[in-house]
Amino acid sequence: MTIQPSTTPRKARHVKRTHWALVAAATVLPLVASTGTAVADTSAAAASGTTAACTYTPAVPADNFKGIPVFDAKKAAQPYRATLRTSQGAITFEALTDKAPCTTFSFRFLAEHDYFDRSHCHRLTTQRIYVLQCGDPTGTGSGGPGYSFPDENLTGATYPAGTVAMANAGPNTNGSQFFFVWKDTKLSPAYTPFGRVTAGLDVLQKIAAGGEDDQNNPGDGFPNLPVNIRNVKISTR
Repeated sequence: MTIQPSTTPRKARHVKRTHWALVAAATVLPLVASTGTAVADTSAAAASGTTAACTYTPAVPADNFKGIPVFDAKKAAQPYRATLRTSQGAITFEALTDKAPCTTFSFRFLAEHDYFDRSHCHRLTTQRIYVLQCGDPTGTGSGGPGYSFPDENLTGATYPAGTVAMANAGPNTNGSQFFFVWKDTKLSPAYTPFGRVTAGLDVLQKIAAGGEDDQNNPGDGFPNLPVNIRNVKISTR
């Protein structure tokens, strides 16, 4: 299973931009983020799905730019929970700081700088893969924070219900977009798992039950129940 360019532009609610396609269960479905500059990664650790060093590389686009984080290993190791207060209810997940420190550090940086506030989850899939995708302040599916960083935690990665993982545009192109898995789903181990939902899975399932508008493909579109992120609270206790 590989990431490859989509043959047609994906339709977005406001603009059309070319996206990339995810091959999942023999069906091509777009599940991607911005096509920012990839981070060169030739280390043996990266090949095994872990990160030897965390580097945030400037990339485009830079929507709602909050700066580029500087990795702090001590802070990155601190466990935390993130609670997204949305128009459909609260969703809380435990960050996997021990398994994906670069990813969880980036998410915390963006959340603490109010990056996700007043954005919305722009994509829901209800066939073949079962995810709610968020983290793009433009709401188009093409937005990004102005930097990219390497993949992590991919060796043996699976995506059961409650998984929180990064969307991307190919290897080592992580930015701000992420997705919640609301029902056990099969994906190639190409999307960094960095969190586990501890409260609010029922909220995700309610959103999924509301369906989507098929604007991308059957079973793939904008959620019928709008999911507006009011704020994201980071808690270390």
